[in-house]
Amino acid sequence: MASKSPVTEPSPPFEPQSQERPGLDAEMNPRPKHSGAGYRPADKLKGQVALITGGDSGIGAAVAILFAREGADVAIVYLPEEQADADHVRDHVEQVGRKALLIPGDIQDSGFCTRAVEATVKELGKLDILVNNAAYMARRQSIEEITDEELDRTFRTNIYSYFYMTRAALKHLKPGGAIINTGSVAGMDGSKGIPDYSSSKGAIHSFTKALAQMLVERRIRVNCVAPGPVWTPLNASARVEQDMAGYGKSVPMGRPGQPEEMAPAYVYFASNPDSSYVTGEVLSLYGGVTQAG
Repeated sequence: MASKSPVTEPSPPFEPQSQERPGLDAEMNPRPKHSGAGYRPADKLKGQVALITGGDSGIGAAVAILFAREGADVAIVYLPEEQADADHVRDHVEQVGRKALLIPGDIQDSGFCTRAVEATVKELGKLDILVNNAAYMARRQSIEEITDEELDRTFRTNIYSYFYMTRAALKHLKPGGAIINTGSVAGMDGSKGIPDYSSSKGAIHSFTKALAQMLVERRIRVNCVAPGPVWTPLNASARVEQDMAGYGKSVPMGRPGQPEEMAPAYVYFASNPDSSYVTGEVLSLYGGVTQAG
């Protein structure tokens, strides 16, 4: 039987719920926690500029907010239909005195990725940190149900965009810069309901390690965070209502993680004082499950 976490966080059973893709934080019950109320910033990213894909909701929103609390200006990339969540994150960033640049568009398009990077540099002055985080996931009963179009969408969103964004960002990243990718424990263990998503996340882990080796002499660090179950609209939009009612109960902590519990790992990888000797790592955050990694 799963033991309860010593931290008081939302735990199953939840209200049964699901959303149309891409999903919104604002429509989840309870709303994902991303402001990091218990987090204590220390100016670890003071004066830096970060670009975060999928920065409107879920993990990306929490990363944007904690980066801002650490002193960074942030640009967030999101789909136009996620505008309400993006506005919410912008408000949080501006409340702590940092700038937030909102860039709506589709990261499946390499041209858009290039324009997003150039807009960040033009409006915020430079680029120090790239967070490749946006993802697409759809659950299917069998591989026969995965169409060519859906397979293409999964890989173009989950791994092609990481190449596109990185390629554009490297024109601006200087020594001391950081690239942080979002993988998944599904990319380590696999998951039978999401073989295309699992495969794309495994590719992200390999991409992280290869890119870290490629960029080490340029003193640009590349690392990856691989979350387990996290209470985000990505998961709500990929599961039936009853699945979300018990979401996260199978891990030892007995609950899903909150986005704000993932974000400090991104701060660690972004901060040179904290992780200057760390590159090519994939850090799993899995609620007590120990076989991943």
